[in-house]
Amino acid sequence: MQVTLEPVTIDNFETLLAMRLPPEQDRWLANNAESIAQAHFYTDWRMHAIYCDGAPAGFLLYDSVAHDEPGHYGIYRFMVAHERQNRGIGRRALQLLLDDLRARPDARRITICYKPDNVAARRLYLSCGFTERGIDADGEMIAEIRVTAQTVGEAA
Repeated sequence: MQVTLEPVTIDNFETLLAMRLPPEQDRWLANNAESIAQAHFYTDWRMHAIYCDGAPAGFLLYDSVAHDEPGHYGIYRFMVAHERQNRGIGRRALQLLLDDLRARPDARRITICYKPDNVAARRLYLSCGFTERGIDADGEMIAEIRVTAQTVGEAA
């Protein structure tokens, strides 16, 4: 299984727009159409299609300067299409994104928020190194990874 993060383009955006979650998951996340529209107006927001074996399998969106704080990357949307879940695609995609963000010279912290009753998301994020910090004003759990600067010659 090969998972990659690809640009959102004219060739894949309709597939991303059509991706749906079942009702029990849909309440946890804004739909991809809203996220793609937001990324076109918020200049610090970056989006990627998650691909598995050459086909779109999910979507992610992050802010490259979350809360106007340099070095703070906020992951705002992260989803794998329902029919592709429970195959390790989300874990691999999240690892790819985290590796990319950690490698950036300004990276100091990475955050993600999720609904407290989203047990699968919580399990995934904690297993990838996030630490829960508390509930925000919207009732979502805030989790973060602190990124420490690497010294010259230290392996990435």
